[in-house]
Amino acid sequence: MRESVQTRLRESGGTLYYDPNGLKPKVGDYVIVEAERGQDYAQVIKPIEPLKEEKSKKPLKKILRIATPNDMERIDENRKRIKHAFQTCARKIQERHLDMKLISVEYSFDRTKLIFYFTAEGRVDFRELVKDLAHIFKVRIELRQIGVRDEARMLGGFSHCGRPLCCASFLKGFEPVTIRMAKEQNLPLNPSKISGCCGRLMCCLGYEYQNYKKYLKGLPKEGEKIKTKAGKGKIISVNALRRKVIVELEEGKHMELDYNK
Repeated sequence: MRESVQTRLRESGGTLYYDPNGLKPKVGDYVIVEAERGQDYAQVIKPIEPLKEEKSKKPLKKILRIATPNDMERIDENRKRIKHAFQTCARKIQERHLDMKLISVEYSFDRTKLIFYFTAEGRVDFRELVKDLAHIFKVRIELRQIGVRDEARMLGGFSHCGRPLCCASFLKGFEPVTIRMAKEQNLPLNPSKISGCCGRLMCCLGYEYQNYKKYLKGLPKEGEKIKTKAGKGKIISVNALRRKVIVELEEGKHMELDYNK
């Protein structure tokens, strides 16, 4: 049976599957992998698993080796060079009056490529900037426009709950998040309360929503009219986690119903 291992390419790259190539890397290990041109590095984020059917027909690039001490020294050296590359690119953006914000820079493992991540309101003609950078660094240059959610993941920070951002700590990717998810969780529809530092709806609304859907099964909806032992009433509040609802009876009294029983 063919196997695959999920990794995050470099620090800011996407999550990719590789053929473990007979190796047994553990979660957290750095590995040297095949790249489009040469070699690159990635960090293992999930254990080895059987290759999924939908991916089984596509040939996977291979892990070449688990990173050695020499490889890690090279990765650390690349990270040190990034500061100079960032400052140089930021200066060139100013000189050319480009309407873009530089977010992050990465070197490929073999130093044949420099990747610059930026945000912008619209499309930016950065062809002359690429020429400037290629002339200075003598390597292949890539400029990648990213969204605000990717910017938050790269820069990190803390959310309303006081914990590090989910996207920067453990989430493997971004899933669609909708306002309906906030409604189902009975949250106030105040943008400042349900938006992350990126200005988009908080990622936790999405993965917590699955649990709320499970807990909401069998519960009446808010506004629904029901019959109780004390008479007819209307649901005015639903607590999915406690599986309890508050009913307003016709005479105005409130009563709590427990759906755990």
